[in-house]
Amino acid sequence: PNPPQNQYFRHLLACRPRKAQSLTSSSAPTPIQKFLIWRSKNFKIIKNKDVIEVARGAEITTERETHEFAEKMEEGQPFMTTSCCPSYMEMARKHAPELQKYISTTYSPMIYTAEIAREKYPNAKVVFVGPCIAKRKEVRREDLQGKVDFVLTYEEIHAILGGMNIELGEANIHPVECTSRRSAHGFAENGGVTAAVKELVDGKLDFTTLQIAGLNKKNVGLLKAYGKTGKAPAQFIEVMVCDGGCISGPSVHTAYGDGKKTFDAELKKSVTTEGISASTGIGALFESRRSCFLPDASM
Repeated sequence: PNPPQNQYFRHLLACRPRKAQSLTSSSAPTPIQKFLIWRSKNFKIIKNKDVIEVARGAEITTERETHEFAEKMEEGQPFMTTSCCPSYMEMARKHAPELQKYISTTYSPMIYTAEIAREKYPNAKVVFVGPCIAKRKEVRREDLQGKVDFVLTYEEIHAILGGMNIELGEANIHPVECTSRRSAHGFAENGGVTAAVKELVDGKLDFTTLQIAGLNKKNVGLLKAYGKTGKAPAQFIEVMVCDGGCISGPSVHTAYGDGKKTFDAELKKSVTTEGISASTGIGALFESRRSCFLPDASM
């Protein structure tokens, strides 16, 4: 089969006014300077019905992963690693199968955001946009078939916009329907998932943490040893393949130092505190955001 991104290009070329299928894009919470692309009115020119931040899915990932971790600790499991990074998941499957039983079963923010999109726009094609090429592998997982229709990188979107003579510098900001917690936007940085889980727990669960960003030979060896022995230096282990996290992903095209400065500066401007809390369940989260998830009558 053709790669998802090629299918998307063909879909764009086949679109005709009034007859085009609607596209719903979800944008990954990576360097926030990139958000101008995804949240601009100009991006919606590319036949997109809506643009949804993947930070909304990150809130759900946080909720479910936190509860899963608490259950595992209560059962006596020595440690649990995160499951957001598809490259790490593939590494474990191929090279460290003994580690898999210690990996969270919670889906990544991309998947939960796609579910939001499908609930709101049941007839739309769902497109994920981000810096990670491994997402193409993730959407082909047997248990995730049909969740996401297309995966595009920043580089590919930049090419599409360039081909349509859309100037990013002239883009108008398109406000999102629902804002997400600051910690959900921080998922893209090394330590971001850990910080989100700690915020949700709010001191009600005492546990040790470890962040591994960059799967070099040493780190792969350590992870394999954790799996074989069932012993690790921390109970909650966050793993990301890219050094520094997703903000230095292969399709970011921004120097890590510059991207991190911009990311951290923009993250500080996010003052949203609404969202999940230690006392709310996933049902309460969806109910509080019901206006964001209701299907659009115009679809």
